[in-house]
Order: sequence, then C-alpha cells, then structure tokens
Amino acid sequence: MTGGPPPLVPGLAGRGALVTGASSGIGRAISLRLARDGVRVLATGRNEQALESLAKEADGAGLTLDHFPADLTDADEQTGLLDAVHGSLGAVSVLVHSAGAYRRGQVAQARVTDLDLQFAVNVQAPYALTQRLIPDLVCTSGDVVFVNSTQGLAASAGVGQYAATKHALRAMADSLRAEMSSSGVRVCSIYPGRTATPMQEKIFQAEYRAWRPDCLLRPDDLADIVAHTLALPARAQVTELTVWPTQRS
Repeated sequence: MTGGPPPLVPGLAGRGALVTGASSGIGRAISLRLARDGVRVLATGRNEQALESLAKEADGAGLTLDHFPADLTDADEQTGLLDAVHGSLGAVSVLVHSAGAYRRGQVAQARVTDLDLQFAVNVQAPYALTQRLIPDLVCTSGDVVFVNSTQGLAASAGVGQYAATKHALRAMADSLRAEMSSSGVRVCSIYPGRTATPMQEKIFQAEYRAWRPDCLLRPDDLADIVAHTLALPARAQVTELTVWPTQRS
C-alpha cells in the first residue's frame, strides 16, 4: 500500500482477506475499508464488471486490491477461486461472507426453487468455502465474519425462506465458533438492519415503499464495524453484533 492513505485502524496491515459478495453493497464497502487498513484483499463476486470497477476505485485511492469473479455455488468455480486466493494472498487469515440471495414470498405460495437458490447461496456456499479454508484459518489464528441479517434473529412475514437460510447461517457460525474455540480462530456474526444497498432498494420497491436511504444504515457503517472487530486483541472476540438504523420505520 505504498503511497496510499494511512490506515484508519492500526494492527490489520499485512493480513490476507477473502471477501465474498464484493460486487456491491456491504461486501464492496468492506473490501475497500480493509484495503485502506493495509489488509491484502481479494474480492470476489459474480459480477466481473462490478469487481473491475471496485479494483479501479481502489487503485485510484492508492490501495491494493485483487479481484476474482466466481459463482460460489459452483464447486469448480470455488476451486478456481481458492487457487487464485492462495496465489494472491498465501494463507487466508480473514474470511468475510457477505454474498447473499433474497426472494420474497409467503410460505403458502413461495416456490421451492426460490428456497433452493437462497439455500445454495446463503448457506451451502459459505459452509463449503469455510470448510475448505479452515486449515488456513487455524494456521493464521484467523477470523471468520458472517454478514447475516436481522431476519436471522427474528423472521418477518413474507420472507420465511430468506429468514430460514439466515437462521441456518447463524447456527453454522455458532457451531463453528464452538468447534474453533481452542484453535485461536474467532467467529463473528453481524446482523445489520436495513442498509442502503442496491438489494435493499429492490426490496423497498417490492414493498411499495418510498426509498429513503438517508434513514438507513450505510455499507460503510458495517465496514467500520468489521475493521474494528478484526483489530481487537487476540484475547477478545465479538461473537454477535446487531446493528439497527437509528430511525426505524
């Protein structure tokens, strides 16, 4: 990061981070923020053009950020991603899961194919990726961050499928934390309320609600939280953190 801006949070420089869902929204903000703090970041997502835009923005700010497009529900593409990660970063010490799929629908009418899609993206993909990176995380005493949702704590009407996958993601994180407790690996679940992302704007449209991003969390808010959580001394870990907009409608 020679010639770039000074880090906002000390103590993170040199770590290697893989951030999923980095094409937009929270994952994109986390990628830029960690790069700003001197973390060697490889950002991944399905939208190659968006990833190239992210890398260009990072370069313009004097930051170093690699990117690799991949559909994490495809085992072969996941293997290709891991090859790229190890070639770029060596061992991964930070794994941030921010990819997600969302479909609305009441339990009585929602299509099972929509449930399959959300389960594949929101549960199976992070499970498989985490499993394959556990050796890296153990040898680096690393961190796993699951960007969940407040729907993973309490489900609302019309999002039963999505909420079910987010409850499953919470259970996965809790089990992983218990299993890794003696290895030095920290596991954090973050539950953001409504955040001003492209996905959230589509949700507002589906709900016939006026889009008021000024009343929502910003992706940078979550990126700040992730950076400060990672910077805690090894003796401390944040296990769960719920973040709501101050103005809740």
